[in-house]
Amino acid sequence: MTLLRALAFNLYFILLTIVMGIMAFPIRLVAPGRALAYARLWTALTLRGLCRICNIDIQVSGRENLPAGPCLLACQHQSMFDTLVWMNLVPRPTYVMKRELERIPLVGPMLRLSGMIPVDRDGKARALRALLAEADRAVSDNRQIIIFPEGTRRPPGAPISLQPGIAALSGHTRVPVIPVATDAGLHWGPNALVKQPGTIHIVIGAPLPDGLRRAQLLPAIGAAWRELCADHALPLPAPDTTT
Repeated sequence: MTLLRALAFNLYFILLTIVMGIMAFPIRLVAPGRALAYARLWTALTLRGLCRICNIDIQVSGRENLPAGPCLLACQHQSMFDTLVWMNLVPRPTYVMKRELERIPLVGPMLRLSGMIPVDRDGKARALRALLAEADRAVSDNRQIIIFPEGTRRPPGAPISLQPGIAALSGHTRVPVIPVATDAGLHWGPNALVKQPGTIHIVIGAPLPDGLRRAQLLPAIGAAWRELCADHALPLPAPDTTT
């Protein structure tokens, strides 16, 4: 039954994406300012289908730790679920995403139009300058920047290995850094066909201290994730491999 439900959801997701991708053409042409609202509708319908078809609940703790204005959300990344859920958890989300996603038919053009921040992971210094410029735009637009500091999806309980990009963003933007832990990978694993029923937990921690440098910020994020996981019975990450 779980497999059949997963197949039904995958079919629902594909059809929804195709239909809404085609219907997005008028928005792209005449109402680009509505792109973010349209993207939020797509993710809301996707997650509603996930919950109803696959018997998955979503439980969010720590909303009181979210500031009213711009911030950096330093999220554990275990699943495609993580790239969807924040569209409807904060008022003006902006994801830091790999540039390759812009090439996805139908979806790619809307990502950029809705204010997502593409990053060329091989671009080095020029890519970093572009990232910081886009972050300035996002902060001035009062948006919440979602970043996955590990750089890729990792299974629950895997060692933490953080990339330095978030330290550059934090030092440049000076907005609060909010650690976020999850167990999404237990229910929607990396590249997993089957979606396991149960409850996906998202735990939003308190903002980290202001002014942390890279050598302090990365360990602080890892420590906050471990504390959140321990306090909320989520899979505890293995020892940190951040350098």
